[in-house]
Amino acid sequence: MDVQGTIGWYTQVGFHLLGRFPEEGEPTWCELSRDDLTLQFLGGETPWPDPPAFTGTLYVHAESVAAVYDEIEGRVEPAWGPEVREWGARELGLRDPNGYFITFTEPADP
Repeated sequence: MDVQGTIGWYTQVGFHLLGRFPEEGEPTWCELSRDDLTLQFLGGETPWPDPPAFTGTLYVHAESVAAVYDEIEGRVEPAWGPEVREWGARELGLRDPNGYFITFTEPADP
């Protein structure tokens, strides 16, 4: 995993870097946060025998999906949206450089 690239991508979509290790040089760990979601990424050697695997999406409950879209427009290409989904949510889906999906969601207007 390219931890420095991950930091760059997430800061482009409004996440704040809470910490990284090491502080100088190429990072092997970082922690990023936005709204009600905090993520940690670990690169290089890990304590697990297999590579990490995650299927699905991480949800960020945004005040305004449209505002998030306006913020990232021209910097990151959405995987989908913004659009109203059949379950009554307005969503904007992003795929990070590691293949993980982040979905910004809010209730759609009735």
